Amino acid sequence: MPMSNYYNAFEMSPVPTPGPDAVPPEPFRGIYGMPAFVTIPTADLAASVDFWTRGLGFFDLFSIPGTLVHLRRWAFQDVLLISAENVPEEPPAMSVSFACVLSEVDSIVESCRALRPDSVEGPRDTPWTTRDVTVITPENARVVFTAAKPFDPNSQEARNLEAIGITAPDLGHTTSKTSNNRDNKEHA
Repeated sequence: MPMSNYYNAFEMSPVPTPGPDAVPPEPFRGIYGMPAFVTIPTADLAASVDFWTRGLGFFDLFSIPGTLVHLRRWAFQDVLLISAENVPEEPPAMSVSFACVLSEVDSIVESCRALRPDSVEGPRDTPWTTRDVTVITPENARVVFTAAKPFDPNSQEARNLEAIGITAPDLGHTTSKTSNNRDNKEHA
């Protein structure tokens, strides 16, 4: 087996294995040191919280009334909505993406369109085997929900990825750090 500089750390992720029957994890209500989060200014904190909770499926983890609302979906999907006097009128070129599962895509589209009819683009399938939905929130944030599609090693997408050096994982190979380090030493 060739030596790899990559460590398969999927056991750290709340994202389930892709597939049509993938079930989203339960909302995570614990407190942790956030490795990354998004801060979004809003001129109407209540309207923003309503859209993010009813449209995008986040929940209010905690609030500082009139100042900040900490929203979350799954573990490591944290958003801080902060009260601001001015918000840009145009969506930024940058976007933030959140993982979801295929079974959530249609409900996200329906919920967001019910709240803001012109807020959704997609869904669309990507060349890297995801189905994506782009939502423009009331604060003009560009939010992408991305669901991994089942990986078919015989598909055109797999061939496209292999052409740029990304190959299918060896499903029989263990993913523990101990065995990965042992494998690297054996092949050094």
